[in-house]
Formats: sequence, structure tokens, C-alpha cells
Amino acid sequence: MLAEQEVIEIAKDYIKKLSQKWEIELTIAEKRSIQKEYGVMFYFNSKKFVEDKIEKAKLIGCSPFLVDNKTGKIIVFGTNRSIDYYIQEYEAGRWPDITRLSDLE
Repeated sequence: MLAEQEVIEIAKDYIKKLSQKWEIELTIAEKRSIQKEYGVMFYFNSKKFVEDKIEKAKLIGCSPFLVDNKTGKIIVFGTNRSIDYYIQEYEAGRWPDITRLSDLE
């Protein structure tokens, strides 16, 4: 099992690569992270929105994602339903095990 700091580093690396692809500075909204026994779910958005609270800098389509603490895999969720829906689907084994990290390389 990965240590919490390792999970966080995987999440930060994912966001760094996504920032480069999108050509905008992104950051994790750490206060919104959700700890689960199987990993940590992260939210992110533009740095200007998360840190500086500039509403017009808010991005749409920033899908929350989970870093599995056993494998280090990134599982990307959607944005059109509640987070509880995605958690329930993942826990029931109905959410596809997809990582978009490979799309960024």
C-alpha cells in the first residue's frame, strides 16, 4: 500500500501533466479531497480559482479523480453527477478502471 504522501505526489504529477496539456496552471483543491480506505479522491481547477478565489477563472470539466493507494492508478470520474454516485459506482465495481495519464504523455 502506498503512503499518503506517495498518493499525493501521484496526484500532483497528474495535475502537472494536465496543466501542460491544457496550457493553464492547475492545482489540487486540497481541502476538498476525500479520503477512502482504497485511496484519495481529488478535485482540481485553475490555480487562480482554487487559491485566489477568482470566480471568472473557474474551469468547467475538471473531473475529480481517485488515486488508488494499492496500485497508484488514477481513476477519472465525471462531472455530471454527484460525487456520491461516482463513489458508489466505483465501490460496486461498476466504474471503468480508466486512467488518462497515458493520454498526457
